[in-house]
Formats: sequence, structure tokens, C-alpha cells
Amino acid sequence: MSPDEYCQQKAAQSGSSFYYSFLFLPAERRRAITALYAFCREVDDVADEVSDTAVARAKLAWWRTEVANLFAGHPQHPVTRALAPFVQAYRLDAARMNEIIDGMEMDLTHHRYADFDALALYCHRAAGVVGQLSASIFGYSSPATLEYAETLGIAFQLTNIIRDVGEDARRGRVYLPADELARFGLDDQAILARRADERFRALMAFQADRAESYYDHAFARLAPEDRRAQRAGLIMAAIYRALLAEIRRDGFQVLDRRTALTPIRKLWIAWKTWVRA
Repeated sequence: MSPDEYCQQKAAQSGSSFYYSFLFLPAERRRAITALYAFCREVDDVADEVSDTAVARAKLAWWRTEVANLFAGHPQHPVTRALAPFVQAYRLDAARMNEIIDGMEMDLTHHRYADFDALALYCHRAAGVVGQLSASIFGYSSPATLEYAETLGIAFQLTNIIRDVGEDARRGRVYLPADELARFGLDDQAILARRADERFRALMAFQADRAESYYDHAFARLAPEDRRAQRAGLIMAAIYRALLAEIRRDGFQVLDRRTALTPIRKLWIAWKTWVRA
């Protein structure tokens, strides 16, 4: 299996909405973004699937070494080998890739967040810098487009947090800020016990409104001259906003189920957005 085939398989197996936005890209950019996505999946899987914290830290430390290998010109892993041809062409940088690993390290020890400022740092590392790297692969000319991409990445992460509240609770994680839980008369134990009531639904509506505001702020920062190049990101946004709307329509039943769009609906949204953008 070639490095590109490895990354393609990793992306396809995830079932992520992001995969659908890659389909419309030119071949070289599609190879690059698929490899970047595979890198994100690799390090995220360490945080999610390795139960021994010491082992997980060691694996993430290995990935830091592998990022250094990539930028030194001798990558070893299929993912970094697939990324290697695009480092200079698409202005990828080691600092941002290491920030993604920083975010995964937070998952090993930070299972609660006191306030949104603390959560925002996690979202920046786990998703905002991914947005910036993705924007570099898609192509841009205005620095404002990097601000758009970071803000959009955070919007995606906030949507994921809403969708995955129940799944995260089963892992002992609560990504809802403690001060906001208290504002709605809840605490982390209510989330871990997965008790849904009007207070919970009000809290989730508040979270969804904030995610929507991040989408709006992102679009306001997208430079018009870069809109066409950034169509893949706009496809991701359209799919994720449709998912968020579906969760809201279902009354935020996220504690005992994981809302998802069908593949055909994602493909339809992707095609429609690509044509219109």
C-alpha cells in the first residue's frame, strides 16, 4: 500500500463529513488535504483509544519526532511520507502541526474546562490550526483568509462538542464550560449521568447559538478573492451547519444518540455548495 493509499483509506474509514469536501478538489490538493486529515486522525486516535496516559504521551512524543523528520526531509510514517511533497508547495509548517499534537495532549489530562477561554484554547489547537493548514492547501492570497480558516475550524469543533456530548460523557469527558453549566443550574455530574431536561436543552441551545456565531464571524473574514479557492472549506461548513440544524430540530437529544447526516445528503450538500460558491 502506498502512502497516498494509506491516507485515502484512513480518511474514507473515518466517515467524516470532511471527506466529502475533498472529492471536488484538484488531484494534487486532494492528495495533500487527505494526508493532512490522516495525520489529524492518527494523533486524535492516540488521545481517544490509548487508555494508558504514559503510553499515549509516548506515542504523541513519537509523532513530534516524526513531524521533525518530515520537515528535515526524511519522514518514516506513511502519513508524513504522503505529506512530504506538499510541505513547501502549500506552505505547511511544523509549529502548527505540533500545536495539533498539543491539543491531543490536552485530551489526556483536561477532562473539564472552567470557562470558555480555557475551552477556546483547546479548540484553537485541535481545530483552528487545522483550519489554517487546510486553507494553505486550498490556496489563499489574503492574510484575512487565515483568520477565516481558524475561526471556521473552531466552529467545527464547537459543533463536534455539541454532537458528541453523550459519547464524551461515556469517556468521562465534559467539554461544556463549568461556569456555563452552573449558569443553567447544571454541573458535570449531570452530564456524566446523561440526564436530559429543559435546563440541559437550554444550555445546548446556548452552545449552538455560539457555534453559529463562529460560522458567521468566519464567513465575514473570508476575503472575496479567496472564496473560490476555499470552496472545500465552505462545503465543510455547509455540511456541519446542516448537522447543527438537525441536532437543534431533534431537541438536542445528544446524550443518548449521535446525530449524523446520511452520505447521500452530505454528497448533495457538497455538490450544491461547490457549484454555488
